[in-house]
Amino acid sequence: MASSKLQQSASEAALTDPVRYPDSASSPVRTKRGFVLVLLTLLVPGSAQLVAGDRKLGRAALRVTLCVWAALLLAVLLLLLNRPVLINIITNSFSSLVIVILLVALAAGWAILFLNTLRLIRPVLLAPPARPVVVISLVLAMVLGSGTLGYAAYLLNVGRNAIGSIFSAGPAIDPVEGRYNFLMMGGDAGDDRTGRRTDSLSVLSVDAKTGQTAIISVPRNLQNAQFSEDSPMRAIYPNGYDCGDACLINAINTEVTNEHADLYPGVADPGAQATLEAVSGTLGITVQAYVLVDMEGFSKLIDAMGGIRIKAGGWVPISGETIDEANGIHGMPLGWIPAGDQTLDGYTALWYGRSREFVDDYARIQRQQCVQQAMLKQLDPGTLLAKFEEIANAGTKVVDSNISSSQLGSFVDLAMKAKGQDIKRLTIGPPDFDAAFSTVPNFDVIHTRVDQLLASASEAQSAGLPDDAMVVPSAAGGHLLAAPVRYPAAPLLAGGTPAQQSPPASDFTPVTTTPAGEPITEAMLNELKSQGDEQTIRELVATNGQCAPL
Repeated sequence: MASSKLQQSASEAALTDPVRYPDSASSPVRTKRGFVLVLLTLLVPGSAQLVAGDRKLGRAALRVTLCVWAALLLAVLLLLLNRPVLINIITNSFSSLVIVILLVALAAGWAILFLNTLRLIRPVLLAPPARPVVVISLVLAMVLGSGTLGYAAYLLNVGRNAIGSIFSAGPAIDPVEGRYNFLMMGGDAGDDRTGRRTDSLSVLSVDAKTGQTAIISVPRNLQNAQFSEDSPMRAIYPNGYDCGDACLINAINTEVTNEHADLYPGVADPGAQATLEAVSGTLGITVQAYVLVDMEGFSKLIDAMGGIRIKAGGWVPISGETIDEANGIHGMPLGWIPAGDQTLDGYTALWYGRSREFVDDYARIQRQQCVQQAMLKQLDPGTLLAKFEEIANAGTKVVDSNISSSQLGSFVDLAMKAKGQDIKRLTIGPPDFDAAFSTVPNFDVIHTRVDQLLASASEAQSAGLPDDAMVVPSAAGGHLLAAPVRYPAAPLLAGGTPAQQSPPASDFTPVTTTPAGEPITEAMLNELKSQGDEQTIRELVATNGQCAPL
């Protein structure tokens, strides 16, 4: 009898519980209850249903919530202990699709819980002034929770599509002598072109453990390029690409695409692959992969990043219409990029790396290296997250790449390791070789210089030397200079002479005035151009190859 009375008493007490039965509660309690249920649904999905509604639904939602928390904990552990595995899971085509589907399902389920919570709150029981406040709070919480998951699914799908568009599904590559070497090619991918004439060639060499990076630039007009020993083109040009003035290294892509594609069965882009083999043989290293970037895509990528910041050594023209292509003569410039600290948008950055009017190709190569460095330095995680969609969409303008998507985790991890490290640079030509550098060079000397560049990375770091320090090479090394060049510090040069450290390559003063001290202006340069005084312009802009990322 006593037990029955206790059960009845407990039942009556439960009916007066203001959380589950708010009818008898006061108005302030009902309002407080509404806010608490919204907060519970936002922070611990399912808990509001467990304490105030359908307990079966609440228990199921809590199980899902705990599983999500466990997955997030695992992701954090992977981020701390094995970052490449986490990135590979996110970038893998199948696993990323599964994650997208799960995120959409979680977003939908969370939205259903919020709507169920609104039913539990019963807005009609709230005081009229409190109703809109509680409802608006619930809507904002639903946008914050469910909306964030939905947007994350959208961004992941954007990235998934971009990765599928840009990167290949081929086999992974292994480092060679501890480094990954990627050939970066810039060219015009217009519909009127068959086989792109790649006017920008550079190798990014990345240490497989530390991420320390070096950029080696190859002039587009280099002749007698040597194909690697395993290249099918070596049977046609055993002594190098030596058919005369027409056989510049940037013509290989077009020739192979039009005439020798049959030598590369099953290769998606024979011209790009043959160019990679020519750069490998020319530099004496194994280049494992390539990325061919359309100039329009390059411009859009920089715009998506919000521009790049550089210190420019001299004024650079945005060239007008070509009047005499053979002699590189243009009409009145469309504009000028001033010397000094600049923030370049995609259009001006494209011209900054493309322009060669009034200077030689080697000044342009130095500027291209600087633009690449600025992009690598300034594409930080914050920028990537804030502008992810724009950057991913611009990235699809990368015309071709044979980098395997299965290795993106490793390569992104290396890129993150490289942050904060200075990038070494070498140009196959002036200023790293003397002014008389031949476009049909001594390849043994080139191989020696490249080997020194790559070997000097760990030595410079252990010695605490700046990565962009210059050295004075021995005069006994063929084309090697007997004066300061922009070349990273190394303990010994080709002739066995100790290297002598000089100021960092970034230590220069932009030329903003004439020798007489008069400020250089766009109007002044245009006036000289209209007068036909191009020699004076050349003297005023002679330092425009100097550049440093900010």
